[in-house]
Amino acid sequence: MSGIKLKDQPVSERPRERLREKGADSLSHGELVAILLRTGLKGVNVVDLGKQLVQRYGSLDALARASWQDLAKEPGIGPDKAVTLVAAFSLARRLVRETHGTAPVLDTPEAVANLMREDVRLRNAEVFQVLLLNTRRRLIGEPEKIADGTLDTILVHPREVFRPAIQNNAAALVLVHNHPSGDPTPSEADIKVTRDLIRAGQLLKIEVLDHVILGRATQERPKDYTSLRELGYFYT
Repeated sequence: MSGIKLKDQPVSERPRERLREKGADSLSHGELVAILLRTGLKGVNVVDLGKQLVQRYGSLDALARASWQDLAKEPGIGPDKAVTLVAAFSLARRLVRETHGTAPVLDTPEAVANLMREDVRLRNAEVFQVLLLNTRRRLIGEPEKIADGTLDTILVHPREVFRPAIQNNAAALVLVHNHPSGDPTPSEADIKVTRDLIRAGQLLKIEVLDHVILGRATQERPKDYTSLRELGYFYT
C-alpha cells in the first residue's frame, strides 16, 4: 500500500489504532518505528517509511546502533525524528538494566555479560569500563568508564582504574570492554592490560575478579562474551 496516505487506510490497518485494540506485540518492527516517526514524506506514508528504515538497516540491532547523525540523513527522518529513535532505543537499554535490580550480584561472567550487553551493543568503538563490587559481589553505583579506543592505542593506567574503587571503598572489581568486530577473543594487549591490573590490585588489596570482553553471538560461537578468568589468565 505504498504511497497511500495513512488517513486513507482502513482504521484497522493504522498502527496506533491497532496498538490500542490489540497491543504493541501485534505490530511489526516497522510499524512500531512508524509510531515514533509520526509522519512520512511525500509519496511515502509513515508506515512504509518505518518498514523501509528497518529493511535498510537489516535488523533492529543495526538500527539501534546507528547514531542520530546517521539516522538524520535517511530520507524522511531528519534530526528531530532521529533523536526520537535514539531516545527510544536508549530507554529500552535502560529498562533491561533496571530489571536486574539496583544492585545486581556479579559473581559470574554470565551475570556481567547480562548486565552490560545492552550498554555495549550500541557502541561502534571499544570502551573500557570497570564494575565496582562490595564484599558480597554486588555492584556499587554505575559502571565506571575509563577510556575509549582499542587497548593497544589507549593508556589504561592503574591509577585511573583503581581511583573509583578506592573512592567507593570497593572490595573488588571487574574489567569490561567490548569488541565492535563481534569477536570477543582477547588480543595480546587485552591479556597484558589484564595482568598488569591484576598485579596492581594485589598491591592495593582490591581484587580484580575478571575481565569480560563482549562481542556478538553467531551460529558458530553461541556465547557473545569471553571471560579471561575462564581462559586461565588469572592467577590462582
